[in-house]
Amino acid sequence: MSVFTTAAPERGGDGSTARRSVLVKPGMCGHNSLFVGNLGDWTWETVSELCGTNAFDATNADGAPTYLSFYYFHIRASRGMHVNGLTFGDRLDVTSRLFDFGSESILTLHEVRPEGSRAGPVDPDAFYRFDDPRCIYVENYNRWITRSRPGSNEDLVKSSPVGFRHDHLPRLPDAYSPRRVYNHARNRLTFLDGLPAGRVPLAPGFTVDYPVEPSRDLNGVGLLYFASYFSIIDWALLRFWRRLGRDTAAFLDRVVLDHRLCYLGNADADSVLRVSMDAWGTADAPGDEIVNLVIRDRDSGRTLAVSTLHVLSTGGAHDDA
Repeated sequence: MSVFTTAAPERGGDGSTARRSVLVKPGMCGHNSLFVGNLGDWTWETVSELCGTNAFDATNADGAPTYLSFYYFHIRASRGMHVNGLTFGDRLDVTSRLFDFGSESILTLHEVRPEGSRAGPVDPDAFYRFDDPRCIYVENYNRWITRSRPGSNEDLVKSSPVGFRHDHLPRLPDAYSPRRVYNHARNRLTFLDGLPAGRVPLAPGFTVDYPVEPSRDLNGVGLLYFASYFSIIDWALLRFWRRLGRDTAAFLDRVVLDHRLCYLGNADADSVLRVSMDAWGTADAPGDEIVNLVIRDRDSGRTLAVSTLHVLSTGGAHDDA
């Protein structure tokens, strides 16, 4: 997918920051994962601009292609500024900052605001307060990987590219490290610390199978595209909501306030994925729900992804979060 910017990224004072002015076009918005795809492109662009290697054409010391794969993706939004609320014609200011996690990984923080909003440097203390309702906050933790054997999307291995520079980047304060968060999700198959307090389960044990669609879900090198995971989650959520008796309009009106996704594996083009879902609501605020999903390869049982969302549906009054 192309990146729609009105200017090339600009280097910040310490060589860790890029800024973009973005015109939202039809190919990057809607009730889908198109905007998420652009967020990922901006991560790859920022790394290419600031770290001395072309993430779109990187190779390791053996000359094999190596890919800046997504391992942890977190989007934090508000009712007034969220991914599904963007439409073509919107103009955005995007500030992106990189943080050093060694030779095999990197963290990118994006702040996405309406054009003309406050657009100072991305400061971790301010970022992790998530307190600006005009901002979409995005965390991307990426690892360099390559295929362990030709033609297979299983057993991908770490592999740094030639020329990747990272020592000049700042280190993220330990209190904000994504490692604790994604390790929790990997080990417990949820980002939740426990059952959501004060909430009741909704249709527990919901499971649906999703056949990978080769004409839609794969990227240009044949891997299951990182943004397709978001689409698969939305696909499963729509079917879950229909099980609850909700219509399509409710799905289109949803607001995702918080979405965390940990990528644990990839899938081949002929795979069938099994999506297991649990959700919890509250009588005090109908439509305010926590949803947890686990995506597995149906045949092998391999866990491919874990995701937890805080989502609002129509039918209740909610505060920004």
